[in-house]
Amino acid sequence: MTFDNGKTIIRLRIRLFIATLLMLVYVYVVYYGKQLRFPVFGIEESLATLVLTAAYLLLAFLPLLLKYKYIYFSDDGSSIIFRYYSVGLFSGSKNSVEIPKEEFMAYKIKKNLPGLVSSILLYRRMKNTVASYSPIYISSLSKKEIKKIQTALNKYKHN
Repeated sequence: MTFDNGKTIIRLRIRLFIATLLMLVYVYVVYYGKQLRFPVFGIEESLATLVLTAAYLLLAFLPLLLKYKYIYFSDDGSSIIFRYYSVGLFSGSKNSVEIPKEEFMAYKIKKNLPGLVSSILLYRRMKNTVASYSPIYISSLSKKEIKKIQTALNKYKHN
């Protein structure tokens, strides 16, 4: 089975692009074009700008705070492969984990920030020891995609 969460990441980037355009239009209409007269619905100009800026910054930095990653998963060949990188305003370096199926031991899913940030820890048998990889953050995956990964990894898990 092979899949990635590319559609989710594209939706995220489109939302941020639209929010940026709306913010630019707001700034133009209110400050440069002077097309909008305040107070509007009893809200002053500075308060409206502050609220919209805070909402925009939250939307822009939410993927960073929730550790969203683009994730590619495959177990089609002789190895289990995870490829991932950070998304949002600041894209991170590309990482890859490849574990031969016969060396895969187990996995563990951890949740932080009351279930908002999830990660998967992978364990690999190396000679007489068990090595663990750095956590791969899977917050950007849907529950259905996480179930697919769990089902696939359960086939190769050793007790």
